[in-house]
Amino acid sequence: MDFVKIFGRLRSERSAFIEHQNCISELLEHEAVKTMDMFRHHKETSCLDHCQRVSYYSYKVCRFFGLDYVSAARGGLLHDLFLYDWRTTKRDEGLHAFVHADIALTNALEHFHLNDREKDIIQKHMWPVTLERPKFMESFVVSIMDKYCAFVELF
Repeated sequence: MDFVKIFGRLRSERSAFIEHQNCISELLEHEAVKTMDMFRHHKETSCLDHCQRVSYYSYKVCRFFGLDYVSAARGGLLHDLFLYDWRTTKRDEGLHAFVHADIALTNALEHFHLNDREKDIIQKHMWPVTLERPKFMESFVVSIMDKYCAFVELF
């Protein structure tokens, strides 16, 4: 075993985690974001835990490819800020899968200043279920990481 390599990876992973937390710490302190922990999302995973995973993996992928990893981390954390139990709450606007991104964006804009990438990430994270295509690569990354995390959480 190459302990130097293993230690280097652990150190790198720890610094990535700390940097990611710095990107989203302001958001994590907000009551609206904390409320996501009250809602079960996929099986036993809370909405907040799901969003934190999506945020972290999106941050790492975007950082690796030289994209706007801060916007990916922030948008990833807020992408499901819909704040209701989608299993029991029926919306007049339509089925949850088709409307929750717009609801999450409305909620996020009510509490936070978002840049154009962050808005697009939240609004387009359900692509291709919703037809409007993301404008930014970071939005594609978050959309893919959202599906990956949902798959892992379900199975």
